[in-house]
Amino acid sequence: MPRFARIFAIVLGGLVGTAVVGVLIIYGVSQRRMDAHAEAAGHTLPVPSDSATVARGEHVVKAIGMCADCHGADLGGGTVVDVPIVARLHAANLTAGAGGIGGAMSDLDWERAIRHGVAPDGRKLLFMPSHEYARLNDADAAAVIAYLKQLPKVARTPEPNSVGLLGRLLFLKGDLELLPADLMDQAAAHPAVIAPAPTAEYGAYLSASCGGCHGKTFSGGPIPGAPPDWKPPANITPEGIGHYSEADFMRALREGKRPDGTALDTAYMPVRWTQYLTDDELRALYAFLKTVPPKAYGGR
Repeated sequence: MPRFARIFAIVLGGLVGTAVVGVLIIYGVSQRRMDAHAEAAGHTLPVPSDSATVARGEHVVKAIGMCADCHGADLGGGTVVDVPIVARLHAANLTAGAGGIGGAMSDLDWERAIRHGVAPDGRKLLFMPSHEYARLNDADAAAVIAYLKQLPKVARTPEPNSVGLLGRLLFLKGDLELLPADLMDQAAAHPAVIAPAPTAEYGAYLSASCGGCHGKTFSGGPIPGAPPDWKPPANITPEGIGHYSEADFMRALREGKRPDGTALDTAYMPVRWTQYLTDDELRALYAFLKTVPPKAYGGR
């Protein structure tokens, strides 16, 4: 073999070897973090079963928490992300039907999964936005559990989750929130009950799910790790929707229309669920978003 070819082969072999070692490190470190168990004692709640509590739980699940966006309209499980190089994530079947987890969950198991992001065996749940649901007060958390316990059975076994190389790299860089259990103080007290009213305080309580797409600052922009064809969420700080009147805002979340009458893309803006928010809840969200510091688009 000519000298140049030998040098080229050695350099190429070194690069390939380095790449393989890098991939192995990424997989090893990320898997170790994903396999680690969480210390979350959970919070034992009294869970009433009266019709008013169940109805409140249904409202929180559908309109406020928008759980069906991942778990499906029947809460029997669904595909959240299917981009193999990033991840293939499938939400659990929450019912007690075949393939579901409902029949095996105690009230404490439900509370730890919802508000702590931890499975009954201590595993950290992948992509379960418990850092948002940790803000549920005890009464609403108990109502959600009451509702989940009486769901009609759905026979469906979601596919297993998997995380690809790019997803693991983004996770290690901190750009992809795969383990929300790591994003919260597991020992923090949950909030007190805030009186439902058209106030900014109650709007802040309701806004937790909004941050999942629009970002912590509500300024929108591309979601790290999202499929490339996903549309970036809008800026909903005063910089983005400061020109919306209260009526405009309510129309957007009820009918999916902007102030000029053009349609929002309801494949991304979940009007199918926000339409069920009460008038006071919509007014509360509007009042809260008016208090959010204006941010340029894309700051998340």
